[in-house]
Amino acid sequence: MARIIQIGARTILGLIFFLFGGMGLAMVLGIIHMPFPPLPEAAEGFMKGMMGTGYFFPFLKITETTCGFLLLTGIAAPLALVIIAPVTLNILLFHTFLTPGLNNLILPSIMGTAQILAMSGYWSLYQPLFGKK
Repeated sequence: MARIIQIGARTILGLIFFLFGGMGLAMVLGIIHMPFPPLPEAAEGFMKGMMGTGYFFPFLKITETTCGFLLLTGIAAPLALVIIAPVTLNILLFHTFLTPGLNNLILPSIMGTAQILAMSGYWSLYQPLFGKK
């Protein structure tokens, strides 16, 4: 049963990153245009900073889409989970501190939980990272 939950969590996380990463990439490439609701001032500044670099937002969306694909297919899933973990954490922190309201924490909370559950399936691979040399 635990294995089914871990695979389900990996799949959910993969879908979220593949779809939202792909949509963000399509927006960067000018394929689609989506209106955004107004953001609080601090969140707006954060987003402008990411977009202002010229490289970071496209790099982030390529990373999200690639890791989402790897998680969905199960190819190099442990590596994809390690690469995407800081992104998941940042999404959770962004919505916790920069976008007020519990409704803004639903998807980030699902993502954080799915990240932990999916990574728990590969704990034997990650455990040496936390041991003494």
